[in-house]
Amino acid sequence: MKQTILLVEDEEALANAILLNLKLEGFEVQWIKNGKTAETTLLQKPDLFDLVILDVMIPEKDGLEVCLFIRKAGLQVPILILSARNSTSDKILGLKNGANDYLGKPFHLEEFLLRVKNLTASKREVVHVPSFSFEGNTISFESFSAKTFSNKKITFSKREISFLQFFIEHPNQVISREDLAETIPDSDQLNFRVIDNAIVKFRKSFEIDIKHPKHFISVRGVGYLFKP
Repeated sequence: MKQTILLVEDEEALANAILLNLKLEGFEVQWIKNGKTAETTLLQKPDLFDLVILDVMIPEKDGLEVCLFIRKAGLQVPILILSARNSTSDKILGLKNGANDYLGKPFHLEEFLLRVKNLTASKREVVHVPSFSFEGNTISFESFSAKTFSNKKITFSKREISFLQFFIEHPNQVISREDLAETIPDSDQLNFRVIDNAIVKFRKSFEIDIKHPKHFISVRGVGYLFKP
């Protein structure tokens, strides 16, 4: 599954260069030119982005204010500040406002990409918990089973547990069948019908109304979405 970066930069030539190089490295990138739109986007899609790259001198609301807003909103997404303000005091202020890293302009492309990869790598490090609960359902990853809202005990295959774990690690994100297939060995041999059947089982196990699911939702032509 490709990682997604939010780029907040009003300088068009620089933004286009960053977009090109990040896409060449395999990232999805959404580009925004001002601070207020960045805040709105992050509130609307709090789990979408794996990194925010934030210029300081941007219209409507500067990057340092946006950085502080992100942290006050409780969002833990890594933040890389890019700025022509290169003094030590500027960097300290950026870090105090919640940035994970601060890179002065102009910068060397290789250094920039390494910083991006380091920050997105840390975002990928997911702590695998032994169990997960939502709306009366408790899934045990260690015993490959679940106790449902109706007090039934359901057992799952290793493959089904892998799918469940991937959904839980990516809540409120649209996940394709290809992404789910990659969670298990020999995914190139996997028929997507196996995934669809697993979703049917999850709905029968965890949904109060199977005909109108609120946790395991189909996104037509794309894949599925898990809402805890």
